[in-house]
Amino acid sequence: MSRSNDPLEVVMARTGQERLARRLGPGDAVVVGLGSMIGAGVFAALAPAARAAGAGLLVGLAVAAVIAYCNAISSARLAALYPDSGGTYVYGRQRLGDFWGYLAGWSFVVGKTASCAAMALTVGLYVWPEHAHAVAVAAVVALTTVNYTGMRKTMWLTRAIVAVVLAVLAAVAVACLTSGAADAARLDLTSGVTVTGVLQAAGLLFFAFAGYARIATLGEEVRDPARTIPRAIPVALGLTLVVYAAVAVAVLVVLGGNRLAGATAPLADAVRAAGLPALVTPVRVGAAVAALGSLLALILGISRTVLAMARDRHLPHALAAVHPRFAVPHRAELAVGVAVAVLAGTADLRGAIGFSSFGVLVYYAIANVSAWTLTSAQGRPPRVVPVLGVAGCLVLAFALPLPSVVAGCAVLAAGAAVHGLRRKLT
Repeated sequence: MSRSNDPLEVVMARTGQERLARRLGPGDAVVVGLGSMIGAGVFAALAPAARAAGAGLLVGLAVAAVIAYCNAISSARLAALYPDSGGTYVYGRQRLGDFWGYLAGWSFVVGKTASCAAMALTVGLYVWPEHAHAVAVAAVVALTTVNYTGMRKTMWLTRAIVAVVLAVLAAVAVACLTSGAADAARLDLTSGVTVTGVLQAAGLLFFAFAGYARIATLGEEVRDPARTIPRAIPVALGLTLVVYAAVAVAVLVVLGGNRLAGATAPLADAVRAAGLPALVTPVRVGAAVAALGSLLALILGISRTVLAMARDRHLPHALAAVHPRFAVPHRAELAVGVAVAVLAGTADLRGAIGFSSFGVLVYYAIANVSAWTLTSAQGRPPRVVPVLGVAGCLVLAFALPLPSVVAGCAVLAAGAAVHGLRRKLT
């Protein structure tokens, strides 16, 4: 396979399929992961997690991080072996068979489309709460346009977004932790915290860590993927955990679990309660920028999975086209953009987060089972990693709010039915 960096070149595989050019180095891969994760949980998932577990959301955060780490290691080993667009859709097909790969791809596309809607709605709630849905749709249209015009523009925008968001989150953490309103007693984990609540919070917060998969789903565009992907995924995940933990503690010591649970803009409420109203506007801007960064990377990842599924005709083959100039799966990106815009114009934020988490947890459960089948020569992770990963994913998936579980199971059943019908007709 050619590895030219010519932005106009679309590399052709021996099969004759259009391929994506390898342009992303280690730093780019880490930035993609950070852009997908940083902001998503801090600005969108903290309040729902607090409603489930109060201050126990900190324990939920730790549980989500451990399971995310297992998933990251399994995904990294698989991505190094199968460096193609599609992530667990590809791994499942290669290791477990066509049906399980299809189910992983179905879960990812549907679940992450809901994630996109959640991120778009977060932009709307921080920028113009009275017209959140309209702002969300406008954000989706703008970012789909950026992705359509090529990976280089996407990477420049992602770097800028990550820098702005990290600066805002650092300001929030310092402001809250050093304010007179901070009270460490609000971190009490002995009052009203239940195992069920912690697991539900972990499931909701897992939504925030899932961005590391973006690195794997972009495997076809990463240079030297066998080395780059296994290094980039744990780095991006570790940096994100440090940021999340610092901000969650800072917000809790100022607001406490009950006030955080009722907040629509938690970080803005926290700096206001800390006696720094001047920071409210920068925080709202930072929240919007963070959600835009997550949305940008999410659309990027979904479109690559759609591309892989379309290549195998699990989705309309027309979506497998790669733009001759921009070297991106342009039809897949447009289709994803339209679907997300429709959902962002109608969805509820907490419902979108819960539904997304269910689909993504199923996706990673399949990734862990796939990793279990690797041999030592293929880079199999320690056995405990995929075992803990798949068990944790299934426990968290079914600990989510009941409407999310019911909707998720219904979507999986529909996907299985579509697959069965397609097999009968072909």
